[in-house]
Amino acid sequence: MEEEQKLHFVVKKAFQDKREDPQKDSIENVIFIHGFLSSSLVWVETVFPNISENAGLNLLAVDLLGFGKSPKPMDCLYRLKDHLDMIEKSLIEPFHLESFHLVAHSMGCTIALALAAKYPKHIKSITLVGVPYLSSKSTGEKASLTAMNAMCEKKIWPPLAFSSAIMTWYEHLGRTTCLIFCRNHAFWEWLMKLFTRDIHFMLRDMTRHTHHSAWHTMHNVICGEAKYLDNYLETVKREGIPVKIIQGDKDQVTPLEYGFKLKEKLPHSELQIIPNADHQTVFLGREKEFTRELQQFWLSSIECKSASKVA
Repeated sequence: MEEEQKLHFVVKKAFQDKREDPQKDSIENVIFIHGFLSSSLVWVETVFPNISENAGLNLLAVDLLGFGKSPKPMDCLYRLKDHLDMIEKSLIEPFHLESFHLVAHSMGCTIALALAAKYPKHIKSITLVGVPYLSSKSTGEKASLTAMNAMCEKKIWPPLAFSSAIMTWYEHLGRTTCLIFCRNHAFWEWLMKLFTRDIHFMLRDMTRHTHHSAWHTMHNVICGEAKYLDNYLETVKREGIPVKIIQGDKDQVTPLEYGFKLKEKLPHSELQIIPNADHQTVFLGREKEFTRELQQFWLSSIECKSASKVA
């Protein structure tokens, strides 16, 4: 990768002049990490518009390496280390972030937990939405294979699960699909605009990657990092970092049992189950309520972080 390449991100800064007392409390930073075949738009379109202007929050939503508007280098294997290095170089170091909250969805949860394990003293809280956690007694490559079989099943519904299956098991089919749709995403967007001006951001995100970035991220992050997840969780538990787990009870991509297993691993965490919600509607369609829940958790985590440390 070229040294000067950095991730695309969207920032919404705190409105200090509109706060009741700008000097009373410090500004809180929040980093948002999207999931597989997604981008920062998933947060910009849902959470950002619903954050109160006097909340004292700096919001930073990033496009992960290989997705959205971020670079998609062909000489990269899209390992977890590559994603972490780019987040550090693009956000943490330039903004001098000494403390921040993390909010992540789906695959982004794995990256968030790894980031928390690397910067445990910097993290004020972690919110994991639709977390792909499958506790396994297997170790090494067996753990990764177990995760691949469980989380990337060969099924055609829902669409995200179908996309994951293609990117995991059918390399040539995935490559052909990306060649037709992803490389020519501008044409397809133009074609769809002939019928509607309101193209959903998630539909646009589905084509803003390359086969190389999606294939390697799937194998090296979602599946490949399964064997290290428990190590990350041990660090989070030991440091007493406040964690909130949000799962939809109709989620077919990351079933509800994943949330229960993670709760067992992190007894101090808070598990919230959203009725009749799947992997996307766990926040889509309930944006205001979801944002309010985030803000309440950030506030409570600041107050209880020191008391929640595990001896």
